[in-house]
Amino acid sequence: MTQAYTQETRQLGDAPRRSGSRIGRLLDRLRNDRGIWRRGLVLAAIAVLLTLVMIFHADIPNRVGNLGSLLETFLPWLGLALPVLLVLGLVRRSASAVLALVLPVAVWLNLFGGLMFSDKSGSGGELTVVTHNVNAENADPAGTAEDVAGSGADVVALEELTGAAVPTYERALAGTYRYHTVQGTVGLWSKYPLSGTKPVDIKLGWTRALRTTVATPRGEVGVYVAHLPSVRVKFNAGFTAGQRDASAEALGQAISRERLRKVILLGDLNGTMNDRALAPVTAQMRSAQGAAGDGFGFSWPASFPMARIDQIMVRGVDPVAAWALPKTGSDHLPLAASVDY
Repeated sequence: MTQAYTQETRQLGDAPRRSGSRIGRLLDRLRNDRGIWRRGLVLAAIAVLLTLVMIFHADIPNRVGNLGSLLETFLPWLGLALPVLLVLGLVRRSASAVLALVLPVAVWLNLFGGLMFSDKSGSGGELTVVTHNVNAENADPAGTAEDVAGSGADVVALEELTGAAVPTYERALAGTYRYHTVQGTVGLWSKYPLSGTKPVDIKLGWTRALRTTVATPRGEVGVYVAHLPSVRVKFNAGFTAGQRDASAEALGQAISRERLRKVILLGDLNGTMNDRALAPVTAQMRSAQGAAGDGFGFSWPASFPMARIDQIMVRGVDPVAAWALPKTGSDHLPLAASVDY
């Protein structure tokens, strides 16, 4: 009787049982999946191609539609492909695709991780500057001027000024800035005296750049304000940037001849720091955002900023902080930076 009970109990206990964790069972299935390395080879190839594009972006030629400059303008946005490739690789259960993704992730972090994940901005600063493309079609120039004046900047550069709007800006800024100059479609307002003001020829046939000396309490600073020609993306012509590139060359030459050691460039350069076409300028100056900013500091378009085509660049001074100001009536965001000099 006892023996029969024991056998019956053992038979009941022999019912199949699930062993191990859910993750363990998943790993077991993956280990036994013979196609895990063969699937997703196309995704792996795309990841490798993305890596090569980011590494060798400077070698992509501009001969056809300025493709290289177009890519460099929006280069950080290639990072959006990374989570997409990851999800597709997981859906396909492809070890090849997921492993290959390590390459573009590492390169993207090397290029932009410092901007994306670190805040280099400090506090203080002996001089605060602002640049703003106010938009020729701005319906509220007075409000835009009040916003800019409220930033507390010592020096303000405005681009895309129209003859009709200049008096409005002059009236709105007069109470904060005693000194100002307007040359063509660009202007500078300052709390400190200006001298040696002159237009800068950037090969356009009309004035869209100026140079002046700002007599700050700690010495003279050469300040340039520039608005380089616009670029367009056209299906039949690609990235039309030839005129912008020629103006960048002329601006770079003018800055290289600057006699003052301390120099600040403010303006809408219609290009990012990654764009090789701006090398005549970027090769001799530092980006305030790159040196002391928080994040990418995109400035255009104001409704959904995708690129930093407005720039504050310095030579002979030390950026302390750089940031974007709130939206005004323009299609660009104003940018600010504080520096020690």
